[in-house]
Amino acid sequence: QVQLVESGGGLVQAGGSLRLSCAASGRTFSSYAMGWFRQAPGKEREFVAAISWSTYYADSVKGRFTISRDNAKNTVFLQMNSLKLEDTAVYYCAAKTAGWGSRRPSLESAYDYWGQGTQVTVSS
Repeated sequence: QVQLVESGGGLVQAGGSLRLSCAASGRTFSSYAMGWFRQAPGKEREFVAAISWSTYYADSVKGRFTISRDNAKNTVFLQMNSLKLEDTAVYYCAAKTAGWGSRRPSLESAYDYWGQGTQVTVSS
């Protein structure tokens, strides 16, 4: 069982930045494929970014968000710059132990474990 705990959410003005963190349990974190998803009010959860040996981004955040990981600290980060009103959402961290296999990293079904989410609110 893998536990994921997100942190770093909050209220920020449009154009500002936030860095989300997701701390994971487990001794083999370096082999986990990790992802960030978000869910805005009234909308379905959507893919934001993912990292394994490579990184993947949704078109809506490419060039503004950066996903990274620190395997020594069992943590994955999401650096969010140039935030827009439409980035307001609950952000979820997700993990797949031993990689995604043949599944696309942008699919929710590619992940086995999910965090509780952290709220990001972008104001004008």
